[in-house]
Amino acid sequence: MAEDTAPRPIVAGVDGSSSALAAATWAAREAALRQTSLLLVHACDVPAVHPRSPVSLPRSYADALRLYGDDWLRDAQSAVAAAEPDVEVRTAIEDGHPGKILIDAAASAQLVVLGSRGLGGFSSLLIGSVAVAVASHTQCPVVVVRGDGLPSLARDPIVAGVDGSLPGDRALGYAFEAAALRDAPLIAVRAWTYATTEIGWPAVPMAVSDEEIAGNERRLLGESLAPWREKFPDVAVEERVVAGRPVRTLLAEAETARAQLIVVGSRGRGALAGLGLGSVNQGLLHHADRPIAIVGA
Repeated sequence: MAEDTAPRPIVAGVDGSSSALAAATWAAREAALRQTSLLLVHACDVPAVHPRSPVSLPRSYADALRLYGDDWLRDAQSAVAAAEPDVEVRTAIEDGHPGKILIDAAASAQLVVLGSRGLGGFSSLLIGSVAVAVASHTQCPVVVVRGDGLPSLARDPIVAGVDGSLPGDRALGYAFEAAALRDAPLIAVRAWTYATTEIGWPAVPMAVSDEEIAGNERRLLGESLAPWREKFPDVAVEERVVAGRPVRTLLAEAETARAQLIVVGSRGRGALAGLGLGSVNQGLLHHADRPIAIVGA
């Protein structure tokens, strides 16, 4: 049997919100860059009824949810066709929780793209909850489209957070690849602080000067970049070592540079790094005004 050599698709979650439409359009442009197909997925999440309840949901209710899902997928497909008519698009509607459905779809995808807000009055309080679930349980990167999702200039830079962790190294690889695809420059940012709740206790002796710490951070940044510079020699890289909190630093660098994308690892080097996405990721998911790529280990 011949081996399937087709590139893995990009998956975009669709829930009927304007945020999801923006994400689907962003995903279509990414699929065109990567010369792959796009799979639009809607999760039909029928609420469970308490087992002791004598009331069951009518079949028509579940059918109505699926009909809504079909309509939302058609709307997303139309938006994608208008943005990137040459991209092959497939749709799927599955019963279950959005996080589980997207995690299952991510197993055979090269990238998952999500909107930052779903439908419902309380959705803004749960921003990134599905992204957290997917990014914590998959190997492929997850992009959360913050802001309006409108196309950026092709050469607008990409900002990558560098912290020396394994997910951070994979994030660097993704950032270099994304920059190469767009012929865009890359800004590699390493933020350092004294002990903070964001990154745990930095692994530096405290009886040294700020200049010595900054010099050590520049060395570590250079070491992290070296293998990726060799693999992507045509990508122009600017190095930034900044004394400051990671979230504020990354947001400020992205704003100043008018970055089209922020890329970070799913877990950093802090003391709580093993407990899912860190506070840096959560801070970016809540406060960024542009797409964010979260890359796991």
